[in-house]
Amino acid sequence: MAEVLSQQEIDQLLNNIKDGSDTSEKEIVSQEAILYDFRLPNRISKNQLRTIRQINENFAESLSSFLLSKLQSMVSVNVVAVDQIYYSEYVLSVSSPACLFTFDIRNYDIKGILELNTDFAFTLVDRLLGGSGVGEKQNKIVTPIEQKVLSVVVDKIMSDLKKCWAQVEELQFVVDRFEPDIDFAQITSQSESVLLISFEINIGNQAYMMNLCFSTFSFDELLTKISSQGFAAVRPAKYHGTTSQEIIKTHLLNTKIPVVVEFGKATLTVDELIKLELGDLVKLNIKIGDEHPVRVANKLLFSGKCGMVNDHKAIKITKKLENFEKS
Repeated sequence: MAEVLSQQEIDQLLNNIKDGSDTSEKEIVSQEAILYDFRLPNRISKNQLRTIRQINENFAESLSSFLLSKLQSMVSVNVVAVDQIYYSEYVLSVSSPACLFTFDIRNYDIKGILELNTDFAFTLVDRLLGGSGVGEKQNKIVTPIEQKVLSVVVDKIMSDLKKCWAQVEELQFVVDRFEPDIDFAQITSQSESVLLISFEINIGNQAYMMNLCFSTFSFDELLTKISSQGFAAVRPAKYHGTTSQEIIKTHLLNTKIPVVVEFGKATLTVDELIKLELGDLVKLNIKIGDEHPVRVANKLLFSGKCGMVNDHKAIKITKKLENFEKS
C-alpha cells in the first residue's frame, strides 16, 4: 500500500519545487575513515600516559643526581617519549650487539627490558673505573667484568624506579639477567603492545639514549590504580609537602640577575678614538667620591660608592632610587 503524505509534507515538497531545492537528497560529507587495529588496543589512556610520564620524570631527576655524584661531571636525564608500540617494532629498533638487562616486577607478572646504549655503557664503565670516558671501543660486546661494573648503575635504576612508582603502588623491581641479543630477551609475543619510555642522557657534550620497555598484557591491574584524580599532581620528591606558591617563590629567589656598576661615561671624537693607544687616559664625567649608578637587569635601581673588600673591588649601596628609569 502506498504511503499517504500528510498536508505538511505536501506543502514542504511544493515549497522545495518552487525554491529549486530538494531536501530528500542528503548531502554526503566525505570523511576519511580511520582503520582500527584490533591487535593494538590502547590499553593505556592519555591521562594514564601523562601520569606515567610524570613518574618517570621524577625517576630521571633522581638518576641524574646519582650519575652526577658518581661521574663528577655535568649530567642531565630527560624523558623524551612515552609510547605504546608493537613489541616487534621495538625489537627491530634495538641494535646488535646490545646492552640489555631484563627485569621483573614481583607480584604483578610484569616483565621489562632496560636498554642502555652501548656507547653509554662503555662510557659508564670507563668513568666508574677512573677513566675520562673519551675514546671508542672497537668490540661492542659487553664483557662479564663490564657487566659487573654496570650492575652498580642498574641496581640504582631499579631502586629509583621502586621509589618513584611508590606513589602508585609498592613495586619490587628485580633484575633477571643480562642479554646482548634482543631475540633472547623475550618478554612478550611479537604481536603484543609494549610501553616504551625513552630517556636522553647528556654527559658533558655527549648525548646517549636509554629505554625502558614494559609488557602491557598484565598491566591492567596496575593501571586501575593510576587515576587522573589521584595522581594528576605528581611532583618530584624534593617538592613533597610544599605548595605551588612556595616552589615558585624558591625558584624566583634563586634566580640570578646581572648587576652592572657604571663608573662613568665619556665622549670621544672619531679622531680621538683612532689615536687612542695603550696607557692613554680617558676623562670620565664622574669625579672621585661621586656616587656611581647601579643597574640591575639593565634598570637603574641604586647608587653607591666604590671601594675594596678582601682585595676585591666592591660597591657600597648608598641610595635606593624610587623612580628608576629604564635604559
